[in-house]
Amino acid sequence: MDTDFANIEGMFKTNTDIVKKAFDGILPERWFLRPGDDSNHLMWVAGHLVVHRGAVLNSLGAEWETSWSALFTRGAKLATPEQYPEVDEIRSAWDDVSEKLLSSFAGATADMLAKPAPKGPPSFDGKISGLVAFLAFHEAYHVGQVTYLRKWLGYGQSVG
Repeated sequence: MDTDFANIEGMFKTNTDIVKKAFDGILPERWFLRPGDDSNHLMWVAGHLVVHRGAVLNSLGAEWETSWSALFTRGAKLATPEQYPEVDEIRSAWDDVSEKLLSSFAGATADMLAKPAPKGPPSFDGKISGLVAFLAFHEAYHVGQVTYLRKWLGYGQSVG
């Protein structure tokens, strides 16, 4: 694995720990509070992170899917709380997809990373490596939202 891709892997590892810490202790009923009418709640952002980690896994040749992905895609309208998975299911899915993702990095070959990226999500260089790099950037954006929501909900900061 080249140095650039090792750094991308490092971003995912760091985000894994930050998100896990950010989720810690937040009561399930608080996952649906929003700082504004046009804001997403923690459940949506967390599910969105899980689904997009799954997309990274799929781009690296692993199989990963969930029955509730459509609730968390870009542009999805917020649903009622009853339509979402349970908080424990999201936490478990985060742990599962994170473990599989970090394992799949070890098997990511130069040939695999040099393959053309599929149409749809952006890729910085048109290759799988650029897609994974874009999704690391995308994830960091939403990890910031998760840590903000944690603090806004009164649970303190996740980092620092």
